[in-house]
Amino acid sequence: MKRIGVGVIGASPLNPGWAIAAHIPAIRALPDYELRAVSTSSRQSAEAAATAFGVLAFDNYEELVTCPDVDLVVVTVKVRHHHAMVSAALAAGRMVLCEWPLGRELAEARDLAERATAAGVRTAIGLQGRFAPAIQHARKLIREGYVGQVLATTLVGSGIAWGPETERSRGYIFDVAEGASTLTVPTLHALDALNFMLGDFVDVGARLGMGRQWVRVKEDDRMLAVSAPDQIAIFGGLYSGATASIFYRGGVSRGSNLHWEINGTEGDLVVSSPIGNVQVADLRLSGARGDDITASDIELPGLQTDFDIPGVPGGNTLRLYAQLADDIRNNTHLTPDFARACYQHEVIAAIERASATGKVQSLARRNA
Repeated sequence: MKRIGVGVIGASPLNPGWAIAAHIPAIRALPDYELRAVSTSSRQSAEAAATAFGVLAFDNYEELVTCPDVDLVVVTVKVRHHHAMVSAALAAGRMVLCEWPLGRELAEARDLAERATAAGVRTAIGLQGRFAPAIQHARKLIREGYVGQVLATTLVGSGIAWGPETERSRGYIFDVAEGASTLTVPTLHALDALNFMLGDFVDVGARLGMGRQWVRVKEDDRMLAVSAPDQIAIFGGLYSGATASIFYRGGVSRGSNLHWEINGTEGDLVVSSPIGNVQVADLRLSGARGDDITASDIELPGLQTDFDIPGVPGGNTLRLYAQLADDIRNNTHLTPDFARACYQHEVIAAIERASATGKVQSLARRNA
């Protein structure tokens, strides 16, 4: 297979974000890919990117998506820009990897999935938590019968960024209209990992609370109004027959910031971390079964790269890219794509309806 030429939208060295921290290092670490272009929002940042990465650099995404050297367009900007940029890439016939969430709401996600189907190109969504070694190994153990029949799962986590104060540049995450809230980002990354491990929801009930009405902007002590819920309580049934309970809070806890149990007829598994963001956390897996009284650490296979050093955030992103390349090579479809993104946006919409109405919402079964 020839190398896949990649163009990354949102890769400014002057304002480093997730593209610089995870995507570009992953692209450069994998032999199936070649970074060929980047785009930023200004001429100054584009020139800095050209110097930093030694590739073509544009100050607009329109030129990048039509660049003949680019096979795969990677979108790593604020959610409000996803629809326009992804639409342009699909119209140009390019494969697209978009960071999660796909859109600000279900309608945007559905439209992009329909455009991708019409374009006949591969897509990928940045739900990389499922590629964490602890999640992959726990799923394998469950399928091998480690816990017996899964009875229930309980997950409690912290969203970290959605706390009592914020940098000015990140104030948008407290605005529900921006689509990057405690519910849509850390909670949904965790739910996707849960669905990958245990199966999809039959139904969900929810209570979305807004614990903080205001947050402090660090630079000037200004108080910023909050419109996005930051206390997320969800319960539901899974198609496996198990019961699920999930609670996510904005900010951090002085207790546990991620504690996830899978309880079965023969044993228990526990996933834990001092960081509640499943997609980037260094996850610890422990378990107990049979006559065991307490859970003990379970060694994780496959931790062999520089990306798996504690504190380095890009390991799961690298594994997502590796799976996408494998899918392209073998004509398989194991990477979460825009259809999967639509399902998770349907989950968000069902959670919001459940909270607004006080009624449990049903969900159709999909392939995780």
